[in-house]
Amino acid sequence: MSEEFVLKTVNLTKHYGGVHALEGANFELRKGEHVAIMGDNGAGKSTFVRQITGVEQRTRGTVIFDGKEVSFAGPIEARESGIETVFQTLALADHLDVPDNLFLGREKTKWDWLGPFRLLDYKAMRQDTLAALEKTGVKIPNIHNTIEKMSGGQRQCVAIARTASFHSKLTIMDEPTAALGVQETEQVENIIRQLKAQGEPLILVSHNMRQVFDLADRIVVFRRGRICANLDIKSGDYTGEDVVSYITGAKTGAEYEGAA
Repeated sequence: MSEEFVLKTVNLTKHYGGVHALEGANFELRKGEHVAIMGDNGAGKSTFVRQITGVEQRTRGTVIFDGKEVSFAGPIEARESGIETVFQTLALADHLDVPDNLFLGREKTKWDWLGPFRLLDYKAMRQDTLAALEKTGVKIPNIHNTIEKMSGGQRQCVAIARTASFHSKLTIMDEPTAALGVQETEQVENIIRQLKAQGEPLILVSHNMRQVFDLADRIVVFRRGRICANLDIKSGDYTGEDVVSYITGAKTGAEYEGAA
């Protein structure tokens, strides 16, 4: 694979028994590029993300990430390889507070010379949490509140701040603003712009047409488990009506080589 690509999938397929949720997905993401994935409910968007990040094991196909063929056993392994993901389910620990969630699985420790008896460095994690929230513009009144005591919007912002706080080779956001108000949505969009300025590639799964045209370089449209269009929206050749036509099937995407 060319070094300009951070991610490539070849014939990526997922079947659930007789249900073909994803079929023959050929996808490429260049370094520094922000690509939006769009499609109707059940089109295969989230299934595609789950195969990339190891949440589920694919039926067949190849995933090449950072120049290497990969088959992640789970999302933790994907994260350790450099893929940070905000899932629709958020994957937060409700009984833990904000610092514990931000550093879940990568806790800071002190007194490492004690070997297996090292202690968690709560002070460092609190300080880094406050810095991360300030950097991303996320406002949480009390970081010591457990997640279960927070609103849906606050939970979503914690998940996004966790993703944006750690340098990654690829960030994936699956409907990150679906449950957010106007102000919180603006915060998330600013985070995405910051990632773009830092040259970090991103996959954004979204139904928000305005958001996609504002933030993405390309739109990849899924329909009935297949990629049916690959649109360079920065060229100015496409409108929201074109995207809707592909989503609904009014346009077939026959001109797209990756569509089966």
